[in-house]
Amino acid sequence: MSLRDRQRAETRHRIQRQAIRLFVDRGYDATTVNDVAAAAGVSAMTVYRHFPTKEDLVLYDDFDQLAAATIGELPATGSLADRIGRTVLATFDLAGTHDRELLLDRLRLMISTPALQARHLDSQYRLQEAFVTGIDDPTAEFQTRAAAGAVLGVAYTALLRWAAEDGESSLPELFREAFTSTFGQSL
Repeated sequence: MSLRDRQRAETRHRIQRQAIRLFVDRGYDATTVNDVAAAAGVSAMTVYRHFPTKEDLVLYDDFDQLAAATIGELPATGSLADRIGRTVLATFDLAGTHDRELLLDRLRLMISTPALQARHLDSQYRLQEAFVTGIDDPTAEFQTRAAAGAVLGVAYTALLRWAAEDGESSLPELFREAFTSTFGQSL
C-alpha cells in the first residue's frame, strides 16, 4: 500500500470513528455531515469524497469486498450454502481482529435507525449479487441466489444476537451455531 493510500485509509477511518462517536452521543438524525467534518478536522467535501452518503459513514467497511473476493478463492467443495457460509465465517473471523466497540456501535446504529436499516438491505442485496458473481455458475444462478440470501439471513441473526449480548460472545461461534441450526450441517 502506497503512502497516499495509507493516508486515505487513515483519513477515512478517522472520519468514520468521529461520525460513529457523534451518532452515538447525539443521535444519527441530529448529527450533520458538517458536524462530522468539524470533529474529524476535515471539510465536508472530504467527508463526501470518502463517504458519498451519510448512511455510508455507518455502513461502509471492507468486509463486503473481502467476502466477495474470498468466495472465488475457496475450493468449490460442499453445498452452495457451505461455500457461502465459509466465506461469511472467514469475514467474521477477520472482523474479530478489528475494534470491537466500533463494530458494536455501528451495528447498534444500523439496528436502531430506520434509514440505516433500509440501506443495510441494499447492502445485503449487493453482497448477494457479489456471491452470485463470485461463484460464477450460470447453471446454478437461482440456487446460488437462494443460498446466499439464506446464509445472509443467518449472518444477520448472529449479528443481532452478538449486539444484544454486547459483543461478549464470539461472533464466529454464534454464526456457526445459527448456520448449523438452519442448514443441519456444521462449518
